[in-house]
Amino acid sequence: MGSKKRSSNSAEEVEDSDNTNTKTENANLEDMNKENASSNLSRKKMKKDKNKENETLDGDASKAGLYNNNSSSLKPMERRKKRKALDKERQHATLEDKDGKTKKMDVDSKVTENKEQMGASSSGVLPEFHIGVFTELISADVSVRETAVERLVMELQKVQKAYENAENKVVVEDGLKLEAKKDDGLNDCAPSVRYAVRRLIRGASSSRECARQGFALGLAVLIGTIPSIKVDSVMNLIVDMLEVSSSMKGQDIRDCLLGRLFAYGALARSGRLVEVWISDHNTLFIKEFTNVLISLASKKRYLQEPAVAIILELVEKLPTEAVLNHVLEAPRLCEWFEGDADAGNPDALLLALRIQEKVSVDSEMFGKILPHPFSPSRLFASDHLSSIINCLKESTFCQPRIHGVWPVLVNILLPDVVMQAEDVVSASNSLKKHKKSRKSSSSEEEVVKIVQCFREVVIEGSLLLSSHDRKHLAFHILLLLLPRLPASFIPYVLSHKIVQCLMDILSTKDSWLYKVAQHFLKELSDWVGNDDVRRVAVIVALQRHSNARFDGITRTKTVRALVTEFKTESGCMLFIQNLMNMFVDEGCSSEEPSDQSQTDDNSEMGSVEDKDSNGAMANSDFLKSWVVESLPSILKHLKLEPEAKFRVQREILKFLAVQGLFSASLGSEVTSFELKEKFKWPKAATSSAICRMCIEQIQSLLANAQKIEGLHSLASGLEHSDLGSYFMRFLSTLGNIPSVSLFRSLSDEDEKAFEKLQEMETRLSREEKNFVIGAEANKLHAMRYLLIQLLLQVLLRPGEFSEAASELIICCKKAFAASDLLDSSGEEELDNDADPKLMDVLVDTFLSLLPQSSAPMRSAIEQVFKHFCNDVTNDGLLRMLRVLRVIKKDLKPARHREEGSEDDED
Repeated sequence: MGSKKRSSNSAEEVEDSDNTNTKTENANLEDMNKENASSNLSRKKMKKDKNKENETLDGDASKAGLYNNNSSSLKPMERRKKRKALDKERQHATLEDKDGKTKKMDVDSKVTENKEQMGASSSGVLPEFHIGVFTELISADVSVRETAVERLVMELQKVQKAYENAENKVVVEDGLKLEAKKDDGLNDCAPSVRYAVRRLIRGASSSRECARQGFALGLAVLIGTIPSIKVDSVMNLIVDMLEVSSSMKGQDIRDCLLGRLFAYGALARSGRLVEVWISDHNTLFIKEFTNVLISLASKKRYLQEPAVAIILELVEKLPTEAVLNHVLEAPRLCEWFEGDADAGNPDALLLALRIQEKVSVDSEMFGKILPHPFSPSRLFASDHLSSIINCLKESTFCQPRIHGVWPVLVNILLPDVVMQAEDVVSASNSLKKHKKSRKSSSSEEEVVKIVQCFREVVIEGSLLLSSHDRKHLAFHILLLLLPRLPASFIPYVLSHKIVQCLMDILSTKDSWLYKVAQHFLKELSDWVGNDDVRRVAVIVALQRHSNARFDGITRTKTVRALVTEFKTESGCMLFIQNLMNMFVDEGCSSEEPSDQSQTDDNSEMGSVEDKDSNGAMANSDFLKSWVVESLPSILKHLKLEPEAKFRVQREILKFLAVQGLFSASLGSEVTSFELKEKFKWPKAATSSAICRMCIEQIQSLLANAQKIEGLHSLASGLEHSDLGSYFMRFLSTLGNIPSVSLFRSLSDEDEKAFEKLQEMETRLSREEKNFVIGAEANKLHAMRYLLIQLLLQVLLRPGEFSEAASELIICCKKAFAASDLLDSSGEEELDNDADPKLMDVLVDTFLSLLPQSSAPMRSAIEQVFKHFCNDVTNDGLLRMLRVLRVIKKDLKPARHREEGSEDDED
């Protein structure tokens, strides 16, 4: 009995001990993150219970009288077996507790996994949706964002499809959720889709990297793909989730407003608004959408243009009927159009222009911002441009980017890019000598008129007179015009005020707009390219409106570089014709009044002789002098065939001869029936300084032609290759016109020398035709050019060369002793015995001419001496040596002259 009682007590104690241990372990296992601590605590308690159990067993046995002083009632072996049995029971209980813990951890991990893969509920109905895709939507890489959007939409499509096919949607919705259920109106959407829509709207307000772009793109594609997402629900969510509260400040407000803007943009791009209208023409969503965007645009200035862009994107997708009955009927939009034009709202003007372009219907809904009825001529009329000028001026708020209203205006101003062939036709017509320009068609005249009005009112009358930002905008607008601008329109765009403004900016490198002006010039040069018609138009505009001082004032080489790039005969002819027109048409050189100093200079054009005596020229004379200098300079860089180059030389020579040698006594136009040409002179008399420049350029032109042409072209006929022969015939033909006379009256001696030089050159020319290439032909050719140079020298410096001319004529008669060279009167017959040798007279004549001759004249003397030098006598050599000795004596003191001396040796 004692044994049974002990066993019973032991069993109870073991059971109590087991219960105690089980409770302790279960309490510790409830904490998932303290597994090791709970296991250590269980082991300590088990050891403590064992010691307690041993003490209990011993105490019970002692009380029951089972132990005595000599030996114990139980053998050690039995006690060991009992303890082993208790240990086994305790270990079994511990393993059961661990299994329960493992099962609980598995459940927790599944819960976490379900939260990450929101589609997997406890019933396992919905496919997986990986929310990690949201982190890829903020990437700066466009391809990464697009890939993330594709994955997002693909997964949510599967989730929504499974949700719609599920038999018990309540069980699915009661599954694990990431956030509490909200009354968002998306009742027909799966929980994952609802969460995605809300998160995408919230993400559109994030300023992290490219979060706005990525989340807005995802929202647009998701709304457009899943029809269960209702439009009204999305619009309500945008307002509720991105509402600006009174506690927000600064960046928080900006983020919310931009988030709403991007979210509305996503809704417009999704195409759902168009689908709603197609299904219900009476829907109010489009009006409401337009209203909320106009309201949003009114909150901040930087929201206006993008809000208008969203409305326009919607307008492009909607049919005309929907635009007229819904967009234009939006109350807030009507208030925008009917608002005060003086406030200056360029975005309202942009929206009105684009909608009018879409609907092409005259509507009074646009208010005063557009003319009624609408037409380009009415839009760019002076009075209407004045009424909307504040809208255009206020568009500078988005500098340095140009506002979207300007490309639209430019497209209306110049609707079609004029084909290059039209410029070619214009160029060919301008090459017809002395013909009036072809009459423009009525449509072209209208375009010219509105371009001029636009330039005068907007660019010159507003932007150029305002701030630096608006001057910058003016040059931006000109660059917008260039790609679609025909060359014939350059005079109407590059006006006097624009060129003057450009010069003022470039004249000071410290100017705020200096780089802007430099960029404009570079773009203008790039626009010219290899087009000679454009090149001529730009050169003429820059020089005409700057009085040929553009390069000098701006310290650039713009005009010089453009002039040197002519490569074709047609381009050169076009340039020459425009320079001639610029020289003759003085009124075109000053279309606009300049500053006071320039006006005063223009008023000095009274006495030509007074200006000559003072050595100063008025602005018009400065322009004319540039024309005279530029004409021959074309030939320096020109590489053409000999015949083509001769035609260019001939055209330049004719102009210089007409303007430099002659004047018309009756009017300013003369027609030559023999030459079949009409010649014009400026209405005001050309100054003698300009005439002298023309003569000097003729001398240089003839000298260069003599060097280049040589004698290789004589065999083909003088009239086709000899520039000197052509000049003398042209001079004789023009001089025979009764109403034409030399620009200055000559003395009797000079007039006689002039006539004899003409006559002798004609005789030598006839004689030259009788020879083939050879020494005699070379002598005749060189002497003829010397006579021509001497003839021009008589006009250039009257009273100084008549005697030398007479001596040279005598030398010609002696050198070329043909019967037709002698006068029949016998007054000038030569006595071969009494007269000195030919070469002695020729050398004396050359020595008398050299000190006072021009460079071309000295070059002609050199050519003649080269062909006659074999006949030089001893007396001639002595005379040349004496002259050289005198020159050397005069030059020797110059080597030791003090540095301050102002005496110059020629």
